[in-house]
Amino acid sequence: MSESHDVRPYDALLLLSFGGPEGPGDVVPFLENVTRGRGIPRERLEEVGKHYFLFDGVSPINAQNRTLLAALREDFAGHGLDLPVYWGNRNWAPYLLDTLRELAADGHRRVLTLVTSAYASYSGCRQYRENLAGALATLRAEEGVELEVDKLRHYFNHPGFVEPIIDGVLDALGKLPEDVRAGARLAFSTHSIPLTAADGSGPEGGAYVAQHLDAARLVADAVREATGVAREWELVYQSRSGAPHIPWLEPDICDHLETVHAAGAPAVVMVPIGFVSDHMEVVYDLDTEAVAKAAELGLPVVRSATVGADPRFVAAVRDLVLERAAAERGGTPQRCALGALGPSHDVCRAGCCPGRAWKPVVAGPETAEAAR
Repeated sequence: MSESHDVRPYDALLLLSFGGPEGPGDVVPFLENVTRGRGIPRERLEEVGKHYFLFDGVSPINAQNRTLLAALREDFAGHGLDLPVYWGNRNWAPYLLDTLRELAADGHRRVLTLVTSAYASYSGCRQYRENLAGALATLRAEEGVELEVDKLRHYFNHPGFVEPIIDGVLDALGKLPEDVRAGARLAFSTHSIPLTAADGSGPEGGAYVAQHLDAARLVADAVREATGVAREWELVYQSRSGAPHIPWLEPDICDHLETVHAAGAPAVVMVPIGFVSDHMEVVYDLDTEAVAKAAELGLPVVRSATVGADPRFVAAVRDLVLERAAAERGGTPQRCALGALGPSHDVCRAGCCPGRAWKPVVAGPETAEAAR
């Protein structure tokens, strides 16, 4: 087997995502899955679900994952990688546990996981590792099957993730009226999280914000080089869902639009840098809510594209798979990364990105005692 095609010791790749409803009847059950254990009344979930009903109860994330799944399979086959690709979700069908059962039934025992979150945080990394551990424990208890599961490193600064974002911004700039284009600001938007979660993210803390800033700087610099215009930019946040008394990352995208409009900005490109693909928090919080705020202000705005199944991102996943496989075989592969932070770690440190209460995880050597 050619070294460039060698995926050993892995025998399958799992595409692991958040999931989303695919019809009106799915919305509240989906939200119940997302908020399980938090004691949120059904009436409140129905209120939140109104965002989904604006889109016939359908989140675009599952369709985008189907497209990415097909693209990965085609790319792997075209480059000689003998690695079947499966797809599972945390909160909606196809459920993670069902997908792991399918993997086990097909004879796979060493699985590498691609999570559709590029950055370090509890909800973007550790929670997926907790969900994997819980599903594997159920599989072990019910069917006596043992699977070993690893996770690909964070890819926020991989060229295959960054370059499609750059092109998306350049395309978005071209959609603005010519008289405001040169002065347009860039608003790099990502999901807000509690300050305590941001401070505890990554092995040393503070990784969530640092990684986003590094990626945003890469994009802003490349856009400046391509257009000859040095644009003002800022990292902003969206989709806050916590209690009002708990501090979350700010500024909110809508507040930011008000601020830059008051400062005289002629236009804004909203760049959803925190999101791998479109889903409700992109099509509602940006395309609907933020666009409405901009219209109220009389501020021209346009939203750039998410990475989705761009061929460069698909190729990046292949690169990350081969890199991790080589490392597991004891090699020292070249690790592609742009920016100041360098390539992320393969294995999460004990206590990395802690949640409210300790739960078992995979893809990292950890016990409750080690995490304290």
